[in-house]
Amino acid sequence: MVVAPLDRKLLRDLWRLRGQALAIALIVASGVAVLVMSLSAMQALDDSSEAYYERFGFAEVFGSLKRAPERVGRRIADLEGVQVVDLRVVRFAVLDMPELQEPVIGRLVSLPDRGPPLLNRLALAAGRLPDLARSDEVVVAEPFAEAHDLHPGDRFGALLNGRRRSLEVVGIALSPEFVYAIGPGTLMPDPQHYGVLWMRHRTLAAAFDLEGAFNDVALTLYPGVAPKAVLPAVDDILEPFGGVGAYARKDQISHWFLANEIEQLETLARILPTIFLLVAAFLTNMVLARLVFMERAEIGLLKAFGYGNGVVVWHYAKMVIALSLLGLVIGWGAGFWLGYWLTNVYSQMFRFPELVFQPSIDIYAISLAVSVGASLIGVVSAARYAGGLPPAEAMRPAQPPVFRHGAWSGPRLLDWIDQPTRIILRQVFRKPLRSLLTSLGLAASVGLLVVSMQWLDALDYMVEQYFHDQQREDMTLAFADPQPEKVTREAAELPGVLAVEPARSALVRFLHGHREHRGALTGIAPDSALTVLTDADGRAVRVPAEGLLLSDVLADKLAVTPGDVVQVRMLEGRRREISVPVSAVFESVIGTPAYVSLAALNRALEEHRTVNVLQLVIDEGEQAALYQRLRGLASIGSVTLKRAATDMFDETIGETMLVMVSFYLAFACTMAFGMVYNNLRIALSERGRELATLRVLGFRPGEISYMLFGEAALLVLPGLPVGCLLGWALAQLMAASFATELFRVPVVIEPSTYGLAVVIALAAMVPSVLLVQGRLTRLDLIAVLKTRE
Repeated sequence: MVVAPLDRKLLRDLWRLRGQALAIALIVASGVAVLVMSLSAMQALDDSSEAYYERFGFAEVFGSLKRAPERVGRRIADLEGVQVVDLRVVRFAVLDMPELQEPVIGRLVSLPDRGPPLLNRLALAAGRLPDLARSDEVVVAEPFAEAHDLHPGDRFGALLNGRRRSLEVVGIALSPEFVYAIGPGTLMPDPQHYGVLWMRHRTLAAAFDLEGAFNDVALTLYPGVAPKAVLPAVDDILEPFGGVGAYARKDQISHWFLANEIEQLETLARILPTIFLLVAAFLTNMVLARLVFMERAEIGLLKAFGYGNGVVVWHYAKMVIALSLLGLVIGWGAGFWLGYWLTNVYSQMFRFPELVFQPSIDIYAISLAVSVGASLIGVVSAARYAGGLPPAEAMRPAQPPVFRHGAWSGPRLLDWIDQPTRIILRQVFRKPLRSLLTSLGLAASVGLLVVSMQWLDALDYMVEQYFHDQQREDMTLAFADPQPEKVTREAAELPGVLAVEPARSALVRFLHGHREHRGALTGIAPDSALTVLTDADGRAVRVPAEGLLLSDVLADKLAVTPGDVVQVRMLEGRRREISVPVSAVFESVIGTPAYVSLAALNRALEEHRTVNVLQLVIDEGEQAALYQRLRGLASIGSVTLKRAATDMFDETIGETMLVMVSFYLAFACTMAFGMVYNNLRIALSERGRELATLRVLGFRPGEISYMLFGEAALLVLPGLPVGCLLGWALAQLMAASFATELFRVPVVIEPSTYGLAVVIALAAMVPSVLLVQGRLTRLDLIAVLKTRE
């Protein structure tokens, strides 16, 4: 195969610049890897969930109620647009797992008496569905079975409506309804203390006195029918039977968590690759611009031999494309592996029967277009300069810069500066724009280090603020149904209970103008000592006797400020709608909570001093006795141990984030190395003749190294504080972009994080210094001093 002369030159240039080319390619690879990782994991979650939902009939509308006769289901089925209706019984039970002292809560969901359910069908991993003739058979969710090492044939105790039963596991399954299975009032899956179980409808209805009735409904719609067209009619039918408001799939808790995670992956795919590719574009521009400057004579000869401007420009553009393609290959490999790892992490958090990781060709096409496009944009000016050089001018040596005495270079100011240092200063200030851009490129790596490590600071802050500063209880008990206030006194008499505070949580719709939010309104005592809320400045905010206390995220969603009036539509009780002023706004990093005084909420619900949540402070020495008593309380709907919640948060979010931060640190170090190495190698190429001349004139090798590396240090040092500031700005951007109703990542950066980022950046630059120092010591003075004629 005949290789064109310009292509041979291109190959020689790439080999000669192999170190710089690899450094640029690694930065491109970092951006491509993050892009491919995020998009492939997002696609895996999206495709797997859609396939799972469709195959196993995930419902589109859900509704809960107190009790309704089964004939009411026919009225729902007759609504226009409704395709399939599934009537169910859903209740909670206290489970007796021998290996645990603390109580375990099970969510019991009924299955049709014959065959599989019409909607939310089970994906059996082992065993079979329960036999209607056997009232003690259950299917358990796979995460719960794994946490307790349950297999078909195993038995465990359960307290169903006050009656103790022994249940036999006959199947292990997953359901599209519980991809993210969390208990009431919790944020993270905790299969040790919460699980989903399925029983036949007749068996479960008989256990809870619901024969011939249902208290939960799921339905699907015909294609093209929007849920909002059906929800009001479903609400009207269920309201007389204690309905608490029908809701669409988008508000179903499992799907909502999954959608939030996919949204955050999409944000990640937009921000971090952009940073890496911008730096890569800057580096390629810097390398190519200096290469063109050094090859002026070659460009002149090419044009003199008849090569047109377009051919010359395309020659240098091909160099950039080659660098990008090398980065692409590395980035595709790293991104595929990282995406596969991230998908496996999500497989532990979101449970699918099959989580398929098959990145589409579109992902690689997008990364190809973005990386090559960014690199080509970065070399536009250099390529245009190369193409616009007239042959006669190009073959002449470039005119040296005119030396001028500046104010800083007066003899008095420089009397105390030695000659090598003067050379460094002149080299830096002779081309201020290039020096500034180089410092900014180095600052970008420091900024990325800061924004990566600040996630760990932010997570520590979230745990401290939410689990310790705001929520000061040790345990939270939630009841399946509202209880009279006397349960507070009864709980205070339980063994080991040191303090107890009651609360009432109710489902409501907040309305303000055209804005709406479906969520929980919690009533607590104004003088609560276990729920302590703070505003953005850290000042304690008390729940007012009258008025709403909203989280900042909910206030932003409703576009309200203190003093505005919000319509609150109760979805429980008599479903009243009241107007309540917003008294204050507090800072929240998790969820969208809203508070009101307990007395005010009871009045709005037209209830007489009822509660459904108790917050407890307990004595660790009497935990065993307390747990034993709690196992006998049939009215409990959930038990949340703060210690278990924080452990689960650290295990699922903290450990995953630690691994992710490690990857980002590696990418940021790659950027720091690439920036410094390219700068030093280009400086050595440009100044090789000058440095060799100084050696011949008697300068020692140490002084030569000082002049080369001193210039780099003078560019690095200003970039360090700028990088810290840039990291803070990027953290603000990331926090704003990653904010969802589920989590907000606060911008919390400890001083030690800035210091560690600077140290890591400097350490990442050391290998580049050593590599260039090796080339400097092997500098051939005779070859460098030869004039190229």
